[in-house]
Amino acid sequence: MGTSVQVTPLCGVYNENPLSYLVSIDGFCFLVDCGWNDHFDPSLLHPLSRVASTIDAVLLSHPDTLHLGALPYAMKQLGLSAPVYATEPVYRLGLLTMYDQYLSRKQVSEFDLFTLDDIDSAFQNVTRLTYSQNHHFSGKGEGIVISPHVAGHLLGGTIWKISKDGEDVIYAVDFNHRKEKHLNGTVLESFVRPAVLITDAYNALNNQLPTKQRERGFIDGIKKTVEAGGNVLIPVDTAGRVLELILILEESPLNCPIYFLTYVSSSTIDYVKSFLEWMSDNIAKSFEHTRDNAFLLKHVSLLINKNDLDSAPAGPKVVLASMASLEAGFAHDIFVEWATDTKNLVLFTERGQFATLARMLQADPPPKAVKVTMSKRVPLVGEELLAYEEEQNRIKKEEALKASIIKEEESKAVRASDDVDDPMVIDASTTQTSQEAGSHGSKYRDILIDGFVPPPNCAAPMFPFYENASEWDDFGEVINPDDYVIKDDDMDQGALPFVSNMDGKLDEGPASLILDMKPSKVVSTELTVQVKCSLIYMDFEGRADSRAIKSILAHVAPLKLVLVRGSAEATEHLKQHCLKNVCPQVYAPQIEETIDVTSDLCAYKVQLSEKLMSNVLFKKLGDYEVAWIDAEVGKTENGTLSLLPLSTSAPPHKSVLVGDLKLADFKQFLASKGVQVEFGGGALRCGEYVTVRKVGDASQKGGLSGTQQIVLEGPLCEDYYKIRDYLYSQFYLL
Repeated sequence: MGTSVQVTPLCGVYNENPLSYLVSIDGFCFLVDCGWNDHFDPSLLHPLSRVASTIDAVLLSHPDTLHLGALPYAMKQLGLSAPVYATEPVYRLGLLTMYDQYLSRKQVSEFDLFTLDDIDSAFQNVTRLTYSQNHHFSGKGEGIVISPHVAGHLLGGTIWKISKDGEDVIYAVDFNHRKEKHLNGTVLESFVRPAVLITDAYNALNNQLPTKQRERGFIDGIKKTVEAGGNVLIPVDTAGRVLELILILEESPLNCPIYFLTYVSSSTIDYVKSFLEWMSDNIAKSFEHTRDNAFLLKHVSLLINKNDLDSAPAGPKVVLASMASLEAGFAHDIFVEWATDTKNLVLFTERGQFATLARMLQADPPPKAVKVTMSKRVPLVGEELLAYEEEQNRIKKEEALKASIIKEEESKAVRASDDVDDPMVIDASTTQTSQEAGSHGSKYRDILIDGFVPPPNCAAPMFPFYENASEWDDFGEVINPDDYVIKDDDMDQGALPFVSNMDGKLDEGPASLILDMKPSKVVSTELTVQVKCSLIYMDFEGRADSRAIKSILAHVAPLKLVLVRGSAEATEHLKQHCLKNVCPQVYAPQIEETIDVTSDLCAYKVQLSEKLMSNVLFKKLGDYEVAWIDAEVGKTENGTLSLLPLSTSAPPHKSVLVGDLKLADFKQFLASKGVQVEFGGGALRCGEYVTVRKVGDASQKGGLSGTQQIVLEGPLCEDYYKIRDYLYSQFYLL
């Protein structure tokens, strides 16, 4: 029977909530993405909490909060303990994204959902894979293979391919077909007829302007504001789409300073400099030939502290600051300061998350005034400081008391075990000598130091002595590394000017925030901000638009299609389109609704016998070898199915042409052979008389791309036969 496949959305269907889906392959449960939003609302994770302990593996597709933001919390609080798989950029940049999220909130609230240690602990479970690398599971997942492929959208962004028994389940969300400055387009079109395709409907109703036109409008809008003496705020993510914006600003320098401001901006760019092989072909080739790294920034300055921005020279400036939602971070504070000036501009490059300040400002028409909460962390003083210190002292005393009690109990247990095992301890009830020793010892009991009570089974009163026997191995005495760890209390904080940022750590500014142990509290005030600055939205999200999505889905032509994240209107629109033009089985499940998308085909494992394979002639087909086999099914000694040679002569079969011809490629091939060829009316006009065309609809209902045929039209002349031979040469004949 076919491979069993079930899909259960845990978050992110019929809305724009974060992405999190359960995909079960023959009982092996994948959690595909583990997202959260900038509100960090635990109620969104209730469906995940009910199944977290049953998950066998986690697949991450993009390094932003919407795709992996809940991972530290789920592993700390929800019982998620499965191994995690991602590309190297998703791992590194996702780690920095979560650092930035934590530090942004810790400065304005008593954020306690997770800590930096929780983030580190969660990302320690990540196994990094390269594009197209196959990872084979064993044990419960025996026979399942996963591999990441280029998705576009964000650096390291992944389309996941999950395969078993020849059937493919493709998870492709937030893909981008366009080639950008720092990213290649998706390879989703290379997958044809997968058993199941899971994709989103987020952009199903949106169409985009051409790339050059959008970039020109982006730069012109900034220049206009700067020349009028205003500042430009661009709310961005931590380590995602901001990279494309930085390259656009680098290539179109402005007559004003440009700043990239996040808690981890320096670490982000340092990592990105080492990820050139994950970027577009142009960036990789440029580095190979000239050693020119696109992210050696000349016009964009990196800041990790708002004080550095405040002390910058007066005058117009452009600031890319996190967070894009304006719910927290530097962008929130800068917006409050700059919103009241009519000269300034807030330029949004992505749609704000639902119910955030950014989404509110992107409404049409935008609000003239908004209520915001301004919070900051201030040191404790006076009575508050005294009360805090008293509480800390009380807690320390309680902890010390508990530690002493535990230590005393452990010491008693050790003494008891030593007394039992010590061969020098004599039982007073066994011999006369021991009785005498016992009576002799009793004479000294009155003069022992007050408080000392000898063990009841000792031969004579003595002070306790315990010899700590050292452990030895082939190299000598075993060393306990904990004995050499410098305690935090003994650490000279002044000797730590910064923390290394190439091992997942932080820059000098964030490190100082972590090491600052001064007692503090958060002070919040409610403000009404008069929005007088200009507000502009330009789509630089890096996602395929409606036209591209429909075209790609028609080309891929999955047997079954599952639609997830997107508004209800967009989801229904794409569902109806796909039912009509892509495939007859389209699903759009609700939260925690399990749908069975098991293939209707039956698959069997068979063993190819040596006797059969010895007479098979393979032909090279790209990276594969193919052959036609005539065989009959039999059984081996252990009962498995096997293909055996036919006992009679093989029946004749029609010739099979294997391959996929693209008319554009065939046009170039004919031109290289000296044939005059041009496109006309959707067909190739070859020479004076012959026409080559494709007939049939690859996007028809059911997605039967195989119904397309290549038709060669023209009189039976010399050119006809020559072009037919050229056409046959583009295929493999079986």
